[in-house]
Amino acid sequence: MSKNERVFYIGRFQPYHNGHQSVLLDIGKEADEIVIGIGSAQLSHEPDNPFTAGERVLMITRALKELVCPFYVIPIEDIKRNALWVTHVRSMSPPFDLVHSGNPLVVRLFKEAGIAVHSPAMYERDTHSGTEIRSRMVTGRSWQDLVPPEVYQVIMELDGERRVRALAEDDGAGCRI
Repeated sequence: MSKNERVFYIGRFQPYHNGHQSVLLDIGKEADEIVIGIGSAQLSHEPDNPFTAGERVLMITRALKELVCPFYVIPIEDIKRNALWVTHVRSMSPPFDLVHSGNPLVVRLFKEAGIAVHSPAMYERDTHSGTEIRSRMVTGRSWQDLVPPEVYQVIMELDGERRVRALAEDDGAGCRI
């Protein structure tokens, strides 16, 4: 990364976890600013997307209090048209110079749009994933150590664990956590 670089990082953050935290703290060591896009911002109260965009903003903002560079958290709704998605993201975000993503579709779309992309190493991907955390919530297994303490606190304030369990029970097609 070069000086005066604003980096874009996007995720669903359902919930924000230690893997996200590790990547963002690493980006923060090099970038001048970070734009954090909350993908699928319109979705909530679903088994795969239990938290609202506002709740995810709260999780991220509280967890990144030690980040030394400025950051912006921007909710970005899906538009369901991949060919237009990068333009949509850019219209919702401050300008950025570089994208960090490990998602193959996100990487492809930004590269095709001529935007530089870096794919960071995933942090303990087997356990640090929203799917795994939601699964543990549903089955009553320990998940607290997979999220920053501030995120755990937000989820407890929201009674989020109970919400995740209820959404899994309510899903008539079977739990798709």
